[in-house]
Amino acid sequence: MKFEFVKNNIQMSESTLVGVLLTFGGGFRDAYSYNIRGHIFANAQTGNLVLMGHNLANGNFISAFKYVLPILAFIIGVYLTDYIKSKYKYLDTIHWRQIIIFLEFVMLFGVGFMPHFMDSWANITISLVCAMQVESFRKFVDIPIATTMCTGNMRSGTEILVKYSQSKKFGKPDKSLKKKSLYYYFIILVFCIGAAFGAFISSKLGIKTIWIDSFIMFLVFILMFKKEKGAI
Repeated sequence: MKFEFVKNNIQMSESTLVGVLLTFGGGFRDAYSYNIRGHIFANAQTGNLVLMGHNLANGNFISAFKYVLPILAFIIGVYLTDYIKSKYKYLDTIHWRQIIIFLEFVMLFGVGFMPHFMDSWANITISLVCAMQVESFRKFVDIPIATTMCTGNMRSGTEILVKYSQSKKFGKPDKSLKKKSLYYYFIILVFCIGAAFGAFISSKLGIKTIWIDSFIMFLVFILMFKKEKGAI
């Protein structure tokens, strides 16, 4: 499947290839944290907020606290990312997003060494990584995309699909809208495949499963040394 929305070259960090790798890793990582690290959602924090509220309502304050930590880590991750961006945005030797991806690689690799009694620290680290990723990589081939969650992508893809359907009624179907909508659903499919693969491999490899995700982040880091890429 090939998507072309822009004629000019784009940064490798905004290419479809990088978007697919990051999205696959996002789904993989969420399955890992849920299946291996105590049923915590490391990517999108909405589920953690709901579970925290549920435990608070039932008086399970200790259980509620374990959901507070990844939420705080997510907030810190966004803050840290914006700080790195402001400090290293104009470096010539390396792109600031490569710094983020390398940090993700190191942190995820470290999670693979954390035994189960350190599950809380593992989830904090993973939430930090996810926040850094979602804050750093927001757009691919000129389309706003989230690589660590699907709700926004689902809404955007459906909204654009409606616009495409409306354009057909006037006898002038806008094929670019159709392509954009399909792109969103393609990314959602990649996320689901990553989650399914993560769940399957987690049952086989256990704690060290996260090293696969770490390797994917390192691959993205290497790919980003190519400064520009045609729209794919």
